[in-house]
Amino acid sequence: MKYSTPYRFSEGLVFVDEHLLVMDKPSGLLAVPGRGEDKQDCLSARAQRLWPDALIVHRLDMATSGLVLMGRGLHMQRVLSRAFADRAVAKRYEAVVAGTIPGDEGMIDLPVGRDWPNRPQQKVDPEQGRPSVTHWRVLERGDDSTRLALEPVTGRTHQLRVHLQAIGHPILGDALYAPTTVRERSDRLALHATGLALAHPASGEPLVFASAAPF
Repeated sequence: MKYSTPYRFSEGLVFVDEHLLVMDKPSGLLAVPGRGEDKQDCLSARAQRLWPDALIVHRLDMATSGLVLMGRGLHMQRVLSRAFADRAVAKRYEAVVAGTIPGDEGMIDLPVGRDWPNRPQQKVDPEQGRPSVTHWRVLERGDDSTRLALEPVTGRTHQLRVHLQAIGHPILGDALYAPTTVRERSDRLALHATGLALAHPASGEPLVFASAAPF
């Protein structure tokens, strides 16, 4: 992938024009404000200091790093949100998981729903979960680990983390879904949003953005 960007003048900024912007969120930073004074620093607040009309279109978990799309103004936020809902935005992630996955590529098709007794965790729920599909492809195999390219078809909360844990290969550093031995193998969640591709909401021009995984 290559950057479709005329500007790169601010740390974390990948692209900006009068309609949208793309930021590269670090792990450990909220996408939007949380509850409490200590949770007001977030990606959207930082973006709005420079672009007051910037509005979040989709979110990444606090522990997940990578590309986040924002709309400039309420109309563009709605247009871009509709593109996500219509699955007109291609998303790609990279993760390092525990164990060696057999085969080179595959699909995980497991419904995901809320795990109410263990909030904010989600779980595979065949009865009440929502349809959830993830495509995976092996990038590299290491010592008791596998680096994967992931393409979620749906966008459920914690979908990638739940799906990989469900097939026996939790993500390294995952404080919610990995056992302690896997959690302690990385000082962060080894999950990064590496790619976004979509049509420009005003011109229709194809836009492709990429960010290398920092792990």
